[in-house]
Amino acid sequence: MSSLKGKIITVVGSGLIGRSWAMVFLSGGYMVKIYDNKPGQASGAITEIRKQIEELQQANMLRGNLTAAEQLSLLSSHDDLQQALEGAFFVQECVFEDLEAKQTVFHEVENLVTESVILSSSTSCLMPSNMFSRVQNRTRCIISHPVNPPYYVRLVELVPHPETLPAVMDVAYSLMTDVGQAPVRLRKEIDGFALNRVQYAIIAESWRLVQDGVISVKDIDLVMSEGLGMRYAFIGPIETMHLNAPEGMVDYLQRYSQGMKRVLNTFGPVPDFSGEPAARIIKEICELIPAEQEHLTARRERRDQLLMGLAKLKNEASP
Repeated sequence: MSSLKGKIITVVGSGLIGRSWAMVFLSGGYMVKIYDNKPGQASGAITEIRKQIEELQQANMLRGNLTAAEQLSLLSSHDDLQQALEGAFFVQECVFEDLEAKQTVFHEVENLVTESVILSSSTSCLMPSNMFSRVQNRTRCIISHPVNPPYYVRLVELVPHPETLPAVMDVAYSLMTDVGQAPVRLRKEIDGFALNRVQYAIIAESWRLVQDGVISVKDIDLVMSEGLGMRYAFIGPIETMHLNAPEGMVDYLQRYSQGMKRVLNTFGPVPDFSGEPAARIIKEICELIPAEQEHLTARRERRDQLLMGLAKLKNEASP
């Protein structure tokens, strides 16, 4: 990937995710051109990015080997799409989560770039086969789905279109690794990708347990934060299984597979997340964290600070 150093990445969309992607790419030493179709939005994003990068440097949490000033020198804002795309080898789309809006962006972008430019979307739930349906050359299209906030949570799901070339996946994987993210490859598209499918499974069972009066909102969240989440911060569910029996996975399945199947067969239907159960759960969580903006903002800031510290610890603990 060293041959790509100093090359240009265009970020289309200057909202939270667009700004976060810009900061990630800057940390890897890439030139970043950020574009927004609303005049002044992209330049406003640069002001916010500058503030965040300087604060990160003061907190000794700035990613990469470049100083804040060196990273910011690689950043530019653009209100003209053609100008923003000039010289780019990789385009990361970050507009709002609307299929038609994203399809329009890629249709416009494709008409302004060469065949070799990789077209990447940040969508969290739209299928590649739908997303890129208006693109003529779909072999260079990919979804690079980050986890919010991407600067602290480094996972990126790489999801191919059915026509995506393996070489395109390889370049995206190398790029994401190079800028310090943790990419995973999905071998084919599936609704929800991997992260949200796993997340929704956890949400659904947590919701059912609260809805059925088994446990409180506070306590089910503790089951994750003080239980499963402690080890899942460093190892995943499959490795957990492998390590949780004296002789590894074969031993684990011999010991626990029948019990797992028995419990899984007791799971209820998919919740509809509405009505009286939703009202009860909303009441409980709002008693713990009031829904007024000041309280939510404070908890989000706390979350980001904790994630920042965990990211630092994971980096120090990596072999």
